Amino acid sequence: MDRSQYLHPDKELMSRQEIEELQLKRLQETVRHCMNSPFYKKRFEEEGLTPDDIKSLDDLKKIPFTTKQDLRDTYPFGIASVPLEKCVRLHSSSGTTGNPTVILHTQRDLDEWANAVARCLHMVGLRPTDVFQNSSGYGMFTGGLGFQYGAERLGMLTVPAAAGNTLRQLKFIKDFGTTALHAIPSYASRLYEVMVEQGIDPRRDTKLKTLVIGAEPHSEEQRKRIEDMLGVKAYNSFGMSEMCGPGVAFECKEQNGLHIWEDYYIVEIVDPNTLEPVPEGEVGELVLTTINREAMPLLRYRTRDLTRILPGECPCGRHHKRLDRMQGRSDDMIILKGVNIFPIQIEKILLQFKELSTDYLITLETLDNNDGMTVEVELSNLFTDDYGRLEKLTKEITRQLKDEILVTPKVKLVANGALPKSEGKAVRVKDLRKTY
Repeated sequence: MDRSQYLHPDKELMSRQEIEELQLKRLQETVRHCMNSPFYKKRFEEEGLTPDDIKSLDDLKKIPFTTKQDLRDTYPFGIASVPLEKCVRLHSSSGTTGNPTVILHTQRDLDEWANAVARCLHMVGLRPTDVFQNSSGYGMFTGGLGFQYGAERLGMLTVPAAAGNTLRQLKFIKDFGTTALHAIPSYASRLYEVMVEQGIDPRRDTKLKTLVIGAEPHSEEQRKRIEDMLGVKAYNSFGMSEMCGPGVAFECKEQNGLHIWEDYYIVEIVDPNTLEPVPEGEVGELVLTTINREAMPLLRYRTRDLTRILPGECPCGRHHKRLDRMQGRSDDMIILKGVNIFPIQIEKILLQFKELSTDYLITLETLDNNDGMTVEVELSNLFTDDYGRLEKLTKEITRQLKDEILVTPKVKLVANGALPKSEGKAVRVKDLRKTY
């Protein structure tokens, strides 16, 4: 085995037994440390629990879940397990609908976060000889600084381009010889559109070879389309600010699931309604417990992300569990005429059609006291309406969507570039339904 393929071979190549032994040790240490948090100390007292009650990994189930609302209710620092003077940075959500969620970090937390991101980037083949360009927002958003510090820890030349200004992004890619790019999937598609407009061939005119994508749920079809457009290998990533940010889970070169670093997190998959564990391999809500964090550890945090643990071993040699790509969020589910629908289901159908672009918008409206769905999707630049193909294409898309989501949407095919664009995460759903 070539251990040079692993940045941290002692951790990446642990056996399942070694992983679970380390997890139990770190879980017990974390629970004791959480008794310094006013929030967790009170919660344990209310449940009649003490740290001594956590004798095995199965005992994790004795601990109540932590939710985003708990973070908001204890805003800003009520969950912290260290004094504020030991913290060196905080990140937070926008807080547009109330108190933001705030996560504190000590210097040790930042160092471990950088190590985790560096491990992820190394796993997909990036090395100090690469030039890494980051098109994420910096500031309070974790994607910018998280990838920045991880790429620097790996020793790459980094280009902190930040979000937006696509023409400048392309200039940097060409001028600096960027070989690796981090971008959300919808923005990767936008980059290609502008390349076409500017007469840039990504294979001929750039050195791009690796793309890191994440932050938005996306289908395998969208990933493959991005790879075909840009001539790169696109690796899926998962992270969230409550868990530090990027670096929680990442695909390896096999591209068959996201390895979640179990020396940092304990994974549970539960039914979002009953909160009971789902059978292995079934989709449910991802619940994470941090076991390598100092400032603000979180116990059994409900992420609201829907995924499953993939069965079997990965040929890469790592025994850390693998998560399937995120199917959406339990709180993003659309309920229409009694049917549960996730936007990712619609995307998977749309991206099967080469005549379509990657941009779409789902609008829910109430007309004549009936709720309905309209799916607007942009046509590809390559589409030409010869022999009335537009009508036939619309009917076929409608049919396939009905088969998938069990309701009949109204499908509108619009010109390329007609839908509103966002520099951040793409807006995929507008719910304009009346509430009674």
